[in-house]
Amino acid sequence: MKFLIKFILLFIFIFNVTNVGSQDIKNPKYSSAIFKAHRIIDSLQQKQNIPGIDIAISINGEIIWSEGFGYANLEHQVPIISGKTLFRIGSVSKPFTAMAIGKLLDEGKLNLDDVVQTYVPYFPEKKHPITVRQIAGHIAGIRGYKNDEFLSAKRYYSVEEGIQIFKNDALLFKPGKKYMYSSYGFNLLSAIVEGASGIPFLDFMQNNIFSKLNMNNTYADKNENIILNRSAFYQTDSLKIKNATYVDNSYKWAGGGFISTTHDIIKFGNTMVNETLLTKNTTKTLTTSQKLNNGKKTGYGIGWGVIKRGKLKGYGHNGGSVGGVTKLEIFPKEKLVIIALSNSSNVKYENTIETIVNIFLNAQ
Repeated sequence: MKFLIKFILLFIFIFNVTNVGSQDIKNPKYSSAIFKAHRIIDSLQQKQNIPGIDIAISINGEIIWSEGFGYANLEHQVPIISGKTLFRIGSVSKPFTAMAIGKLLDEGKLNLDDVVQTYVPYFPEKKHPITVRQIAGHIAGIRGYKNDEFLSAKRYYSVEEGIQIFKNDALLFKPGKKYMYSSYGFNLLSAIVEGASGIPFLDFMQNNIFSKLNMNNTYADKNENIILNRSAFYQTDSLKIKNATYVDNSYKWAGGGFISTTHDIIKFGNTMVNETLLTKNTTKTLTTSQKLNNGKKTGYGIGWGVIKRGKLKGYGHNGGSVGGVTKLEIFPKEKLVIIALSNSSNVKYENTIETIVNIFLNAQ
């Protein structure tokens, strides 16, 4: 009797979510996993009072679960449309930039061990030389945000303008001595892309990455542009939802300035898994941990954090922005890609994504 009741409830759940269009179950063998994962994300959204979340998971190149929770715009009661609503992805922009570096590497237009001035002559020399590889691995000594720079509302009209923020500051340490995360380092990488390719950074990304991967809903988050299906941005104060602080991300496209959808990022992730845009050697270079001068691994390659969780090995990136928190994980051996996007500054995914990954892998 208990089994029958559980079966009926599962059937009702699948029937309802499929008919409202929030979810598309393409492979029945994952129905139970989807049911469990839905409850986890629904609970997370309610517990943290998150306006909207979108999540998608792909295995063997097939999206087996894609579901939106809540609202893209609370004032107008616009629901999240799974795979179509655009969110700020924060530092998940860094793997996009890393793919640009990889493309130039494969084309022989860039050497990771060249000093930055090889490609960006307007960046002043420091006490110690810094290489492209060190910058991309957060071991170059370039500083991160200070004061209220993360909340910048100033419009910058070029990559070079954005680099003015930090270009005259001294390095924090000798390159290779330690790991220190720096989004400004990726600003510098976008200048390197421009110098190596001879093309403005955003044009290079559009023509060589987004268009080639049919990522048709991925853009620079330009406030002045009308972008269909772009979410509103929120933050919470003691679980009370407010509009997020107004910011202009034009100073940091490469490190945290793109907006995208779950389905576009799934395409990006599967390109990494299948090595269809970059060579196998370059993919390995990007996703292998760098080492400090003392030989210690940093756990970060070039635009990718290395994941080792039990028997699972992969790579991914988190993203935190004003009005959005993102989590991307990729496991090449299992051919699994998972992406979670939200439209609040204060989301804590905790162990939810890890748990969902295990649920789906155990369902195979």
